[in-house]
Amino acid sequence: MPADAQRSALIFPDNLLAAASHPDPYPYYAALLAYRPFYRETRLGLWVALGAQAVAAVLKSPHCRVRPTAEKVPASIAGSRAGEVFGHLVRMNDGARHATLKPALAACLEAFAPERVTAAARSCAAACIGTMGAGGNGLDGFQRAYPVQVVGRLIGLPDGPAAEAAALTGDFVRCLSPLSNAAEIERSKLAAPRLLDLIARHGSPMLVERLASLGVPQRETALANLLGLMSQTYEATAGLIGNALLALARDEDMRRRAAGDDALLRRVVAEVARHDPPIHNTRRYVAEDCLLAGQALQAGDAILVVLAAANRDPAVNPRPHAFDPARADAACFTFGRGAHACPGRDMAVTLAVIGLQALLAGPLDFDSLAAPRYARSVNARIPVFGAQP
Repeated sequence: MPADAQRSALIFPDNLLAAASHPDPYPYYAALLAYRPFYRETRLGLWVALGAQAVAAVLKSPHCRVRPTAEKVPASIAGSRAGEVFGHLVRMNDGARHATLKPALAACLEAFAPERVTAAARSCAAACIGTMGAGGNGLDGFQRAYPVQVVGRLIGLPDGPAAEAAALTGDFVRCLSPLSNAAEIERSKLAAPRLLDLIARHGSPMLVERLASLGVPQRETALANLLGLMSQTYEATAGLIGNALLALARDEDMRRRAAGDDALLRRVVAEVARHDPPIHNTRRYVAEDCLLAGQALQAGDAILVVLAAANRDPAVNPRPHAFDPARADAACFTFGRGAHACPGRDMAVTLAVIGLQALLAGPLDFDSLAAPRYARSVNARIPVFGAQP
């Protein structure tokens, strides 16, 4: 790593919302975790859960919700098609609605046979590798477009519409970030109806019918959650691939062995999900006064749940800062806990592994990947590699 990058990595982020895109936020997390695993951050107006015990308690608490009671949909997109999609998403709902939607969506994911997922991933990886140096966006374009195209293929989109959906998803997810400006929010609003139309016209009717049979009879809810599968993989799987590339770039011997050992590569990806995860934090909102992890919280309080800090809590992971693909029974909070645990965890790991296999077999110069910058985000950690072949 260049000397300038080493020096910058020693400087703590300005605050927890700047940590995900910092060169190395982990010493900062460790310093906070060491003496206040669950505390009130007055500067941000948030409670902050960093310790594994506190994070697990918040994620599993029946008193916590994924959205503020008074704002089910962000005000910036309320009344638009993007807002309608947001309101239908299983991960943005709680209570009886979530209890119906979550099992249905999980069963829908389970219906994708592993061999079908693998075939779609290999085909999309090869296609995206082929366009990396031909007027495309290089490695950055690959890590974002490839996973979304796979999900698009799985829900029935042909190659052309799947590629179009991947590009539109990049616009749609802007509505999920508090850092987006007015122009980006408008792009998100325009992308939502176009994505819904692509899924309605080209997606598999059998998936909509299956969701209906599982308790989701409203077609608009089914279409929105199929769109949600693409939007959720856009940043999360991109970050998983990118951070795994950095881990492999730092260890030539591991990279050489993983190139010929699929099981080892899968363990590398699983350890990346813990050690340098693609999603660093999420939020929960207190619905009623309660005692949580030893602290008295009030209705309306917001909690920043720092998953990346909990992953490195020595109370649950010995030698937490060591990158160890052979680590047994690792405690990993990246994919959540409790009712909102991500049902797509195994698929995300599989997509990352197959994407990495394609990149390891290609002309990528790993020596140039040592010190990237990270995409601007309050919660996602996605390397930006720039002009890579």
